Amino acid sequence: MIDITLQNFESELIQASAQQPVLLDIWAPWCGPCKQLGPVLEKLETEYAGGFVLAKLNADEVPEIAGQLSQMFGVRSIPFCVMFAQGQPVDGFVGAIPEAQIREFLAKHVTAPLPAEDEDLPGAEALDAAEAGQAPSALERLRAAVEADPASDAVWIDYLKALLEAARTDEAAIAEARQAYMQVAPRALADTRFAALEHGLLAAEAARDAQAAGRSPEVLRAAITAAPRDFAARLALARHHFAAGAFTEAMDELLEILMRDKAWSDGLARKTYVAILELMSKPAPKPSATETKSTLEVAGRATVIAGDPVIDQYRRKLSMALF
Repeated sequence: MIDITLQNFESELIQASAQQPVLLDIWAPWCGPCKQLGPVLEKLETEYAGGFVLAKLNADEVPEIAGQLSQMFGVRSIPFCVMFAQGQPVDGFVGAIPEAQIREFLAKHVTAPLPAEDEDLPGAEALDAAEAGQAPSALERLRAAVEADPASDAVWIDYLKALLEAARTDEAAIAEARQAYMQVAPRALADTRFAALEHGLLAAEAARDAQAAGRSPEVLRAAITAAPRDFAARLALARHHFAAGAFTEAMDELLEILMRDKAWSDGLARKTYVAILELMSKPAPKPSATETKSTLEVAGRATVIAGDPVIDQYRRKLSMALF
C-alpha cells in the first residue's frame, strides 16, 4: 500500500499503473464508511499477492487530485475508488460496498488469486521453487484459478488472453489455448468477449500455418501489391498482425477489405475487426441491485469507462466503411 501525494502522483499512480493495476482509494479521516472499507481493501491487496497495488489518497490533504477525479466522474462522496491501468482511470465504485462486490469488481481487471490451499506448488516442486527463489508464473496461476473456479467467466477470459499473449513466442500455447477454448466455447453465444477470443485464436493458428507454408508478412504484402483485391492475402496479413498484438495494423488491413467488399467471406473481415475492438476495450461494469451505490455515476448514468481515443477512432472508421 502506498500514500499518494502531489509529489508522487505521476510516478506512483500514473506511471506505476502502466506496469500493473493500481486501485486508488480516496478517503478522509472523518469518513466512517472509509474506515470500514480501508481494512477490506488492504486484506484483498495482500490476498491478491501483487495482482494490484492499493494506493490511498487523503482527500483533505490532497484536495487538488481528489477534486479533479471527483469532477471527472461526477462523484460527490467518499470513499471513492478508481482503478488505474495503463496510466488511465478505467473503472471504479463509490461507497463501502460488501467484500463480495469488491471481488467481482477486481475480477474484471486483476488476475484472480490462488485459493489458500493451492497457493504453494505441491510437494517437491514447491521445495525446488522455493529454493530457487521462484514463484508461479501468471500463466500457472491462471491455470490453477480456472481449475479452482471453472464457472468464472472473468478467470477464463484472463487465462485465454494470457495464452494468446504467450502464443506470440510459443507455438505450444496455441494448442493449449485451443483446448482451453473448447471447454468454454458455448459461452461465446452469450458473451462477446469469448467470441472475440475465438477470433484471436483463429488468428494465432492462421499466422502459424501461414508461416509454416512460407507465407510470411513480406510475401503477403507482395501478393497484395500485385493484386489489391486479393482479400485472402489481406486477411492472412491482418491475422499475422492480430496474433502479434499489432491491433491497429490488423484493422487497417481489414478496413481495406471492407471498403471493397463488406460481405466478403460471410463478413469475416468485419467480424475479425469487431473482435479486435472487443479485446482492446475495457470491460463495462456489471449492473447490480445496488448499482446507484456501488458504481460511479456520471451525468446521472452508471458508467465509468473512459473513452479510448484509438478505439473511438477505429470505431468511426468501421462505421464509415460499413455505412
